[in-house]
Amino acid sequence: MRRAAFAVAAGAMAVSLAACGSAKESGDKSDSSSSAKKGDAIKVGLLLPENQTARYEKFDRPLIEKKVKELTNGKGTLQYANAKQDATTQAQQVETMITDKVDVLIVDAVDSAAIKNSVQKAKDAGIPVVAYDRLAQGPISGYTSFDNTTVGKTQGEALLAALGSKAKSGKIVMMNGSSTDPNAAQFKAGAHSVLDGKVNIGKEYDTKDWKPENANANMEGAISALGKKNVVGVYSANDGMAGGIITALKAAGISVPVTGQDAELAGVQRIIAGEQFMSVYKPYAPEADAAAEMAVALAQGKSLDTVAKDKVDSPTDKAIPSVIVAVVSLTKANINDTVIKDGVYTVSDICTSAYKAKCDALGIK
Repeated sequence: MRRAAFAVAAGAMAVSLAACGSAKESGDKSDSSSSAKKGDAIKVGLLLPENQTARYEKFDRPLIEKKVKELTNGKGTLQYANAKQDATTQAQQVETMITDKVDVLIVDAVDSAAIKNSVQKAKDAGIPVVAYDRLAQGPISGYTSFDNTTVGKTQGEALLAALGSKAKSGKIVMMNGSSTDPNAAQFKAGAHSVLDGKVNIGKEYDTKDWKPENANANMEGAISALGKKNVVGVYSANDGMAGGIITALKAAGISVPVTGQDAELAGVQRIIAGEQFMSVYKPYAPEADAAAEMAVALAQGKSLDTVAKDKVDSPTDKAIPSVIVAVVSLTKANINDTVIKDGVYTVSDICTSAYKAKCDALGIK
């Protein structure tokens, strides 16, 4: 059932191409590093933002490392650090990478604005920076992510489908991501573009640090303010927060549609159990591969023209060479055709004893 991706790829292309610049601008980005041409023995620095979300350690890091090895005949190395949601720590990690003379940096910023000075320091040291998943400010040389506005639209459309005729019979709660994450603002904008005027939004939160416990506390507050009989659905920007939200809903005896994102294992299991309506499946391999391809090309002094076909503007830079990856709405109906088919999880990963009967009923075997 990959038809769920229908307009997603097209939407991604439309958004990314809307920010196109000239060919000259594109060339300027690729040539912004002062790195001399190098062979395969390169050192790639990878900085990820946090370890609360399962994807970073389980998927992003190993996938990027694998692709770097593949592209460099096994000679390239990966130097890794995780900021654990601390922007100051991440700035210090950039300093360490510069001191250690990495050839290129892949950075998923904790705070896209706060990282700007660190990106500039890397550039000044002749180290190009690839912004990964979140569009960092400063003179980055390349960027890869998903079409984040389309992610929000996909979530909003799924919630409307789940609510059906009940869409305006009560109130929904919107649990957005962290205000320091530029992606969160785009998810929220996409969701609002679909939901506004079609549902009654009772409470809305920007959830500090994306933490499930903060989402749980917010949800408890929303239930108390709105009354449990008036809550008909919850927009949750990701699966981690959905877990905290569903815990609060269960405690109040409420069962309503809840969205998510990232197709985390726990999220997929909640979908099978009927506790969470959907998640946004973002194929991590294409995003990780694109980051590795851009990083290796930049470290070797090559152009990004053959890797990055799109252009995106940041608040500080224009026409950044970019790779925008399509997403899929994940529900009970297409688990076999998405996360299982793509090898993200095995049936045994998902269908543990607690979920086996539900899996059997859905034909997940």
